[in-house]
Amino acid sequence: MMSEHLTARPFDVEAIRADFPALHQQVHGHPLVYLDNAATTQKPRTVIDAVRGFYENDCSNVHRGVHALSQRATVAYESSRTVIKNHVGARDSREIVFTRSTTESINLVAHSFVRPRLKEGDEVLITTMEHHSNIVPWQLLCQQTGAKLRVVPISDEGEIIMEEYAKLLNDRTRIVGVVHISNALGTVNPVKDMIQLAHEQGIPVLVDGAQALPHLPVDVQDLDCDFYAFSAHKVYGPTGIGALYGKRAHLLEMTPYQSGGDMILSVTFDETHFNEPPHLFEAGTPNIEGALGFAKALEYLQSVGIEATQAHEKHLLDQATEAVLEVPGIRLVGRARQRAGALSFVMEGIHPHDIGTILDQEGVAVRAGHHCAQPVMQRYKLSATVRASFALYNRSDEIEALVKGLHTVREVFG
Repeated sequence: MMSEHLTARPFDVEAIRADFPALHQQVHGHPLVYLDNAATTQKPRTVIDAVRGFYENDCSNVHRGVHALSQRATVAYESSRTVIKNHVGARDSREIVFTRSTTESINLVAHSFVRPRLKEGDEVLITTMEHHSNIVPWQLLCQQTGAKLRVVPISDEGEIIMEEYAKLLNDRTRIVGVVHISNALGTVNPVKDMIQLAHEQGIPVLVDGAQALPHLPVDVQDLDCDFYAFSAHKVYGPTGIGALYGKRAHLLEMTPYQSGGDMILSVTFDETHFNEPPHLFEAGTPNIEGALGFAKALEYLQSVGIEATQAHEKHLLDQATEAVLEVPGIRLVGRARQRAGALSFVMEGIHPHDIGTILDQEGVAVRAGHHCAQPVMQRYKLSATVRASFALYNRSDEIEALVKGLHTVREVFG
């Protein structure tokens, strides 16, 4: 899946850190320790340069102009689509739709693919560990159509209970929506097995891949998912740009999601003839510079090597898991056998927001809250957790800084 001209370089965390300008600053008099990567990642210089370079040299609209700048912008934009197609293993660049985010990708599937097929008595199946982006669109759809939202339970360890999942699949299920990696727990779900079980009953599956793309090799053909939704900013790219992989046959069946320029072939006051996917779902001027930055981010990850990144992050997660448990009063939330990217925990008697505030004063950036996954919090009878999440540029000494900060929290609260 790697671009032909790229080869992975030896993994060198210090060389990698040198590529990320934002990491080299102080916060409250301390070197920044950035452990909020599940919320958004920092950006390498190549991504920043790609966005700036577009505005400095090639700023023009795409698909419409015959002049040089427009042609250059169009080639770069569509080449970015090809980079993304190759990275996730799609068959055809036309299976990649640019969106604003994972959230918009899921909404696109909900409104353009599922809603025309959904009627009263039908079911939509999701899991307890979904992000709000993979809950609320389905709730609204069910309310509008009379369909029912069904939810697969999870275990105390934070794993999907596969026996219950299999039982909930039935001839009324119209779509399965499942997160690849939980943003709140770090659980890596067995999505390939879940897709196979659903397909045995002819049920399509949408995978929320927002957290998976920076941490795992993703091959949509191997998974055989029907849709895969993801965002650039989780994987070292710009904010405000995402993508949806959809099997070509599904995309050709789908109705327009938004209407306007560039998603049409011709318009009169009597009728409109629509463009084919992916352009059918990309109405209006797109986030051109975002697409360029997205491609550069994936190329950067490829240059480092996803397998090397995966091994490095596993070491960090294992180290962090062991280290934080040495702090009195810490309890981990979610102990799945397969985890990646994130560690969630609570500290007895101390609110997560207070922990996050004190850690910030020590220069350590973590996330404290419900992580847009309130049903997960409810499952564990919590209002919030502290989440430390890791990226390819994090180091072992930053885990030590986290633990030192947690001891400071204990001291402050006695």
